[in-house]
Amino acid sequence: MHKPSKKTIARGRAKNQANSTTKLWIWGTHAANAALCNPKRKVLQVLVSKNAMSRIAKNTLPPGIRTCDPQRISDALPAGAVHQGIAVQVTPLPVISLEDVTERQTGPLLMLDGISDPRNIGAIFRSAAAFGASAIIAQDRHMPGLHGTLAKAAAGAIETVPFIPVVNLARTLEKLEQEGVQSIGLTGETDCRIDQAADARQVVLVLGAEGKGLRPNVARHCEVLARIPMTSAMQSLNVASAASIALYELTRQQVL
Repeated sequence: MHKPSKKTIARGRAKNQANSTTKLWIWGTHAANAALCNPKRKVLQVLVSKNAMSRIAKNTLPPGIRTCDPQRISDALPAGAVHQGIAVQVTPLPVISLEDVTERQTGPLLMLDGISDPRNIGAIFRSAAAFGASAIIAQDRHMPGLHGTLAKAAAGAIETVPFIPVVNLARTLEKLEQEGVQSIGLTGETDCRIDQAADARQVVLVLGAEGKGLRPNVARHCEVLARIPMTSAMQSLNVASAASIALYELTRQQVL
């Protein structure tokens, strides 16, 4: 009996996730507009206030949409959500496989090791979009949902930067190495600077959680450990800021 390939299985799982009926809320002007403009996104419901209507791309709205009171939007969302007068209810985006990304050999990859704050992750998505990253990789069980606060912080970037959930980061780094991808772990405990670390290969930049940094087993599976040079006045940076600086350094020759 013919057994399906690993790639076929991965794509089958992605298809199953794409067909999920989970309902997610995305709010805020930039995040909601990006979701409405994304042809891959299935929109189930749109709530928009009269004042916010002028900030929405009209050709993206469902026919016959009516404005509502801002309080109705607040009632539909978690307490404290700063919705700016618009919220959209959507289904999850299709999930792509690791093989899909490595086959393209385009921009750098980002791997998140233990980062769980949705605002930081949203900001990392935003930087990833700005610097042409191909995808963000993380363990699905430690990753907050790609909606709500995370989506608002990402300002629409979750619609353009794919997310690849994996089970084990160390094994994923081994697979990427086999595909010719260079892994660079960002840490302050090394003499190698980020501007000296990369060669001509596609890069996966591995970022650890603030305070804890990279877990030892993940760090051991990185081909190179590199640091962002900074003065003695500050020992470390917010992980989202560090991601932006490192991505800029890795891509500046292509961007400029």
